[in-house]
Amino acid sequence: MKNTIILLLALAMAAPNLHAQVVGANGAVIDTTDIYKDRSDSLQATVFVARQAGNYLSKGKSIRTEVISAAGLCKMACCNLAESFENSASVTVGYSDAVTGARQIRLLGLSGTYTQMLDENRPVMRGLAAPFGLSYVPGQWLESIQIAKGSPSVINGSESITGQINLEHRKPTDEKPLFLNASVMNDTKMDFNVASSLQLNPNLSTVLLGHVSGNAKSSDHNHDGFLDDPKMLQLNLANRWLYYSDSGVQVRFGIRALQDRRRGGQEGYDHKSYSFEPLSSGAGANLYAPWGSDILNRSVNGYVKVGVPLNEDNSKNIALVADYNHYSMDSYFGVSQYLAGQHSGFVNLLYQNTVSEAHNFTLGLSSSYDRYDEDFARIVPGMAAADLRSGVTSLASAGAFGEYTFHAGETISLIAGLRTDWYKGHGFKMTPRLTLKYTPVEDLVIRANGGRGLRYALPLLDNIGVLSTGKRFLGDYAGHMLEDAWTFGGNITWYLPFGAPSSTYLSFDYFRTQFADQMIADYEHTADAIDFYALDGRSFTDNYQVDFTVEPFERFTVTATFRYTDAKVTLEGKGLVERPMTSRYKGVLNLQYATNLNKWIFDFTASVNGPCRVYDFMLGEKDHDGNLLYKNGQTPVYPLLYLQITKRFKGLDVYVGGENLTGYTQKKIVLGDAVDANGHVHAAQSSFDASAVWGPIMGAKIYAGVRFTLWKKA
Repeated sequence: MKNTIILLLALAMAAPNLHAQVVGANGAVIDTTDIYKDRSDSLQATVFVARQAGNYLSKGKSIRTEVISAAGLCKMACCNLAESFENSASVTVGYSDAVTGARQIRLLGLSGTYTQMLDENRPVMRGLAAPFGLSYVPGQWLESIQIAKGSPSVINGSESITGQINLEHRKPTDEKPLFLNASVMNDTKMDFNVASSLQLNPNLSTVLLGHVSGNAKSSDHNHDGFLDDPKMLQLNLANRWLYYSDSGVQVRFGIRALQDRRRGGQEGYDHKSYSFEPLSSGAGANLYAPWGSDILNRSVNGYVKVGVPLNEDNSKNIALVADYNHYSMDSYFGVSQYLAGQHSGFVNLLYQNTVSEAHNFTLGLSSSYDRYDEDFARIVPGMAAADLRSGVTSLASAGAFGEYTFHAGETISLIAGLRTDWYKGHGFKMTPRLTLKYTPVEDLVIRANGGRGLRYALPLLDNIGVLSTGKRFLGDYAGHMLEDAWTFGGNITWYLPFGAPSSTYLSFDYFRTQFADQMIADYEHTADAIDFYALDGRSFTDNYQVDFTVEPFERFTVTATFRYTDAKVTLEGKGLVERPMTSRYKGVLNLQYATNLNKWIFDFTASVNGPCRVYDFMLGEKDHDGNLLYKNGQTPVYPLLYLQITKRFKGLDVYVGGENLTGYTQKKIVLGDAVDANGHVHAAQSSFDASAVWGPIMGAKIYAGVRFTLWKKA
């Protein structure tokens, strides 16, 4: 009750969350990175009706950037960010395990921990927030998502190895005093969102955002003794402000608070039935009680962004970005407990000078700090004693950066950036990055990009699924090595002379990521354990993708995309092998048709998901008929189908749809569970593993919802 009161008070105070962009003399946002420049964020807006592409490649961006627009976010239920990428082959979304509901993404064939997540250019979803962060961004809070592949700007730090995903939220200046969205699925999952943008006076505006979601019950459709989806309840509240002075100074600030409770696994699980005293593995612990997970996450975040023009035309300006986040996770996984708190701060100070139309540069200083207070305990069969660890860990970095941008008209643009950062425990490191865009003719765009990325490894949080196993942990799973990788590649986009000229294109891109240092979580080196160790050898991914979009006739859009990934890693005792549990390819076909005036909108998406190499311990797994599930050591190829129909009225959208309409699910999701003479399932054994998830857990889902928008009167 105390924590709930604190959460509500934090929302009521609604004032310390920072966000500011640099603006020109006319009030328009000036992009200091050249990556997220296409924004409509002025104080005075005009309401108009037009069709917007759901997914498209931005023609003007220097780096290869895929945009998921507000229209794209409405193509599916999109209850949260994790469910917003189904129309994209660039990003693959899966589950980290079969019990907690934690979602994870892959970009360029690598875990989402190597993708920097940004909230309007502020780094977010770091540390404790990473495993469940995708579920904490309601899709209807967003107006767009930008997926930048490769090595983007150095301005936001060095943590982006495979790319950046930037989230643009609904703005305080939106002409929508009230927006409501409510949906329900046949599995009883319900989702409700509210947004209200209010202009209090010509200089001050605010947006209030609210979200509640959860399910009334959870079922066990595959009869394996484990709930298919955890029982959840999430409360999520945010308040964002914009102050724009007559002198051109712009200040953005706000606060966000959330609480999420989720319980999964076997019915009857109670973490209080276990003891974590430093005794033998059996003493004080009922290892044969039901296995489950019980997780309570809380977070309060505040930010401020200030932009100050230094001259009348804003060719010179300074900006300050500051962010604070407190996150707590009380989590129990069977006979493991992980109780942790995180305090994080981020500060970025920038100076930009536009020398001429051809030349501009940005200089800056930045620093980040993370303090982790952890209490970890784990008991597994065969251990001589409980694995206990507690203490405080501080990770910090500070540095300076510079970025130079050159434009030769519309033909050539070049961005060269360099950072020098001091990392606690690792000294000074340099991060160079280079981006080139060349447009030899109007309908052809060629891009090249490359650079270095660095990040602290967080072995348990980066691999949260390991806690949903009965295996021992070996090696440096409590360490924080500095992972080091280079990513380089390019993109060619040809805008074709048929169909709608602005939305018909063929695009091809290739990117390679190669690690110099990496933390490996190895499931295969030791039979009953997971080994954590530093890479000793090669680790790389080659990623190829083709995108084709055409509007063959008015209001009918066809989008097809195909991605192929070759991922290899060196494992102890095995040498260079295919990276396990990494899909080789994904293809997506999306068809959308809208009737005149968009009164009816029909969306259909089909995807094919390629095989991946399974862990060695999965090779002997059999189905209910005794047939091997993975005869060639590979998962099967499987399809997914999505359909949504939307009827639009004045200010009101009513939609119905379905996900995974083929009903395809992974067979035998939970491995190694044993059944006793009374028919009770017991997971307390080293062979137990609920983290080997490669396919859908839930079958077909049907949903319905409404969206209501109240527009501001002229």
